[in-house]
Amino acid sequence: MPRILITGTSGQLGFELQRALCLFGELRCPGRQRLNLASRQAVLAWLDAERPDVIVNAAAYTAVDQAESEPELAHAINASAPGAMAQWAAANDALLLHYSTDYVFDGSGETAWREDDAARPLSVYGHSKWQGEQAVRAAGCRHFILRTSWVAGVHGSNFAKSMLRLAASKEQLRVVNDQFGTPTPASLLADVSAQLLGRTLQDSEQPYGTYHVASGGCTSWYHYAEYVIGLAREAGWPLALPGDGLLPIPGADYPQQAQRPAYSVLDCSKLQQTFGLRLPGWQQAIHQLFATLDAARRD
Repeated sequence: MPRILITGTSGQLGFELQRALCLFGELRCPGRQRLNLASRQAVLAWLDAERPDVIVNAAAYTAVDQAESEPELAHAINASAPGAMAQWAAANDALLLHYSTDYVFDGSGETAWREDDAARPLSVYGHSKWQGEQAVRAAGCRHFILRTSWVAGVHGSNFAKSMLRLAASKEQLRVVNDQFGTPTPASLLADVSAQLLGRTLQDSEQPYGTYHVASGGCTSWYHYAEYVIGLAREAGWPLALPGDGLLPIPGADYPQQAQRPAYSVLDCSKLQQTFGLRLPGWQQAIHQLFATLDAARRD
């Protein structure tokens, strides 16, 4: 059986990848205490010791605002580490699955971003992820780079869970209504990864490269919050937030250290046409995520 190394298993995506990929081979899931992704030498030493057939890099420095004051650390984890993985994969004929972000784009216009659109990241985080993509491509290994957006999962912290927590205790919430994107469950991203890995293990001649993976449609942070809180209200969750307690605000009224793209919707037609996959709309996807959260609450 192939040996599959998954990084970032304490995060939302890494948690789901363990579920989705466990049938494909022997999983190796080093935690932060065992694999220091900020050290290129440590990454290469770990790979030499484990010798995986597949590297699935779900680890990332994702503190978008904090990255503005820690650019070296963000670059080490988001750019240098995946570059080292890709170089090792090229030298050892391993497959690399690497994950990137809608934040590589500047968010201008109102047209969904395609894989070959020019990257113009606005933040240190976005720039470090773009550098990571470039390092993976330059290494020449067999790889899939999967760009995604607004990830939410059952495990870990995310916007949907934060809104549910705040709605349970607050009588008013102010949420940005002029930044647009697409909520994407970590489980969906993991399932697409499993599809790609399964195809590659059956036939190594695959159309490798960069693909966008996100739910369908588009929404703002405000309407995303409205939808999730509405589901909780329908399910009988005890909420302190009244029906008129959710207020839309412009991003200028919620200043942050890092600049966010105003419109970061991803065009996923390349993935769907190439591999014959169908991605659900964001409401359907988030409804399924909420159902899991609701079941856990009832248990």
